[in-house]
Amino acid sequence: MPTIPPDRAGVPERAAVSEPSAASEHAATSDRVAGSEPTAASDHAVVSEPPIASERAAASEHPAGSGRAAKPESPPGSGRAAVSERESHQAREVAESFGADAERYDRARPSYPSALIDKIIATSPGPEVLDVGCGTGIAARLFQAAGCRVLGVDVDERMAGLARRRGLEVEVAKFEDWDPAGRTFDAVVAGQAWHWVDPVAGAALAARVLRAGGRLAVFWNSFRPPASLAEEFAAAYRRVLAEAPLFKMPASAGADAYAALCEKAADGMRQAGAFGKVEQWRFGWDRFYTRDEYLDAALTSGFTNQLPPATLRELTAGIGAAIDAAGGGFTMDHTTVVVTAVRLRTGPDQ
Repeated sequence: MPTIPPDRAGVPERAAVSEPSAASEHAATSDRVAGSEPTAASDHAVVSEPPIASERAAASEHPAGSGRAAKPESPPGSGRAAVSERESHQAREVAESFGADAERYDRARPSYPSALIDKIIATSPGPEVLDVGCGTGIAARLFQAAGCRVLGVDVDERMAGLARRRGLEVEVAKFEDWDPAGRTFDAVVAGQAWHWVDPVAGAALAARVLRAGGRLAVFWNSFRPPASLAEEFAAAYRRVLAEAPLFKMPASAGADAYAALCEKAADGMRQAGAFGKVEQWRFGWDRFYTRDEYLDAALTSGFTNQLPPATLRELTAGIGAAIDAAGGGFTMDHTTVVVTAVRLRTGPDQ
């Protein structure tokens, strides 16, 4: 396992990669360290991102495995049209809301396992990386630190500005409208962002800018707190937002709550007609959160950052009280799920 430098705040403490099953391009088995992989029979309730679930499948009206996209909902009383009536990539008011507190986002959002970064680099033909929806550069800086030359594209100037101050080159555009100006890359990646991109148009543009043999890899972090805390977190949401779909996923779903998002991403790659076999990878890791760290991360959510202030205060008070009762901190079980495919040597634009 690659050594994780101690100065990379938020980087996973332990990581293990699971390889795609030989029997299916959708199956994955886990080599998670020392029994930390939850079983299918686990009674742990699902909290996907601290609680950043509205940005992905747990906030969808369509169950995991339905093949439908995640559709974040607007909070009750927000005055916004229900995002659940649209595809997630059409929810521009949510997709473009994260820059309202870019410093918090960069500080609090969890990072990605070094095993993921290493594997993408090892299976790409060169060091040129395009990071789609790069945000403040959380993933991009990991690739940069590993020796890659990274260009970011993000729709939000506020997020891009912070990424530039961190030493990254970023262009501001909606990815589907971005002009590559003839540039090509060895890998196109998207961390916690591909659901904001039209999956077919995005895959087609990725194929256009990838060199032959280049890799498209899109990935998301999933979260599973200890069972007792998961139930307390769910209760806090139910008290404040009784109709929220956030915690209606099956208790044993874990990373499988991302099945719909992953399938939609895979379908887009297939429809682009320029990629080989689509694979799914999983990387298991753990991170300890203090009360303040977890609440800080929760406030970066596309769901919570649209709540009325009074509702948000009530919600965070309930979550904070649960963590206090558990001793002021806890270890979160994470899985990073990846959908990936290699650009064929023949195909459109090639």
